[in-house]
Amino acid sequence: MRFRPLRSGSTPIAHPAPSSDPSVEVPATMRATAMTAAGEPSTLQTIDVPTPSPVLSEVLVRVVAAGVNPIDAKTRRGAGVSGAIATLPGVLGFDFSGIVVRAPYEAHPFPPGTPVYGMASFPRTGGSYAEYVVAPTLSVARKPASLSHVEAAGVPLAALTAWGLVVETAHAHEGQRILIHAGSGGVGHFAVQLAAYFGAHVTATSSGRNAAWLRELGAATVVDYTTTRFDEVIDEVDVVIDLIGNVHDDTGTRSLSVLRPGGLYVLVPTGSWPGFAEAAASAGVRSTSYKVIPDGGALATIGRLLDSGSIQVYIDQVVDLDDAARAHALIEEGHTRGKVVLRVSDD
Repeated sequence: MRFRPLRSGSTPIAHPAPSSDPSVEVPATMRATAMTAAGEPSTLQTIDVPTPSPVLSEVLVRVVAAGVNPIDAKTRRGAGVSGAIATLPGVLGFDFSGIVVRAPYEAHPFPPGTPVYGMASFPRTGGSYAEYVVAPTLSVARKPASLSHVEAAGVPLAALTAWGLVVETAHAHEGQRILIHAGSGGVGHFAVQLAAYFGAHVTATSSGRNAAWLRELGAATVVDYTTTRFDEVIDEVDVVIDLIGNVHDDTGTRSLSVLRPGGLYVLVPTGSWPGFAEAAASAGVRSTSYKVIPDGGALATIGRLLDSGSIQVYIDQVVDLDDAARAHALIEEGHTRGKVVLRVSDD
């Protein structure tokens, strides 16, 4: 038996791109904003630190913009993931959008020059509040073409958290009733959109100023927590996605009473309510906590939804890297709509 060749002899062979761009010089040191001690936002200082070097399957990315998340502020205060920071000063930040400058091999899916967005392995490595960041290949995806780097930097952690909550944990579907607390925040505004996209009937809690906007994003009902107690006006929901916990007005405890028997309660800030699992079991409902998974495959899917206009990211404020302390103060005020992003460098 004769085998037909996979490629005719006259077809030119495509050679892989180089794994680094020789025209791009990577400096030995870089500008970064680091946590110099646990405490107030003023402990964030812009300093020069060694530029990280990628190993194994990591890529080195020149950061254009970095997202700011509540976990960053918690870590700066000495909570969050601060216990895993080996030495201070420590460069904070998970989210980034930028340009690949070093790839691990020539035929890598993200060769040098590729616009990407994703999550750094902070605190195991330095974070994204810096001119360069290393990230595992599996935590990165191509930047959505319709988004600027500033917009893209506001997506990864928040949207991946929302994806994990709504799609992988709640299994959102037509006719399902989902209550989402803090619907106007970074994770919340993605969760509202994703739940509505998959057909669920979405109720969100937020302040009244965000009610019309949340309805535009897909919420069927918005409860203004400043004037109305949600547990007095809704009940028999299938899933509660709690982005607050018991740190404010016993939101977690009250949420159990609005679930149908056997419904699902999902708590994100687990430190806010250590006894949630026992309380949920006593109330006759299921429960789980959740931690974000930096999945580049899911991030690529989210990117397609963003490019198609099925979902959107809202950037509340853009702050220069040197002014990261102000970004943290904004996050801690708790009234931002969508995301706060640090501008690190030019495109």
